[in-house]
Amino acid sequence: MVLNHDSVKPIYVQIAEWLETEILNEHISPGEKMYSQYQLADMFNINPATAAKGLNILANNNILYKKRGLGMFVKEAAKEMILLKRKNENLKQMVRDLVQEANYLGVSNDELYQLINDIRNEGQGE
Repeated sequence: MVLNHDSVKPIYVQIAEWLETEILNEHISPGEKMYSQYQLADMFNINPATAAKGLNILANNNILYKKRGLGMFVKEAAKEMILLKRKNENLKQMVRDLVQEANYLGVSNDELYQLINDIRNEGQGE
């Protein structure tokens, strides 16, 4: 992963999202020890405090848990929690944006549903 230093999204949020994606892709498993702030700082050439903020986002969302003196570990239900969070946050915002654009363009509900179904069917043919 390459961090986007020009993004309006803070680096620590990008780190947290990357770690979530690593968990979703099963590159980091439940119960497994998470990268330390120093490992992340070295991997991405960032300040360890920035990396720690990214880890703390996941800890605050109960995706990671701390073992005193050992580091942070991935919770058993982390993948399900991330999926639920992304559905409730990211997907809803995308749908809001889509509906708003459809309204601007005068697209009816039936047309919008058809477009969504067409796109979904395109993806199933792969």
